Amino acid sequence: MTALTVRLPNSVHQKVRELAERDEISVNQFIAAAVSEKMASVMTVDYLKQEAAKGSRSDFDRFLNLAPNELPVAGDEMPNH
Repeated sequence: MTALTVRLPNSVHQKVRELAERDEISVNQFIAAAVSEKMASVMTVDYLKQEAAKGSRSDFDRFLNLAPNELPVAGDEMPNH
């Protein structure tokens, strides 16, 4: 495991302490979980961008054209907002 010194504003540190205590975990565990969640979201966006780059508009249009041009089944309509 690696030790890391992070400087936080006092107000942020206090809130982290409160939230960690509420979850009955240490500040270190709270921060490790927060960093892991952020990492996962950034990596997910990267993955989705890579996957999107593999697609093509013509393939999308061809697939979309396979869907029948019919009214939705009752109860499956778009809601009116």
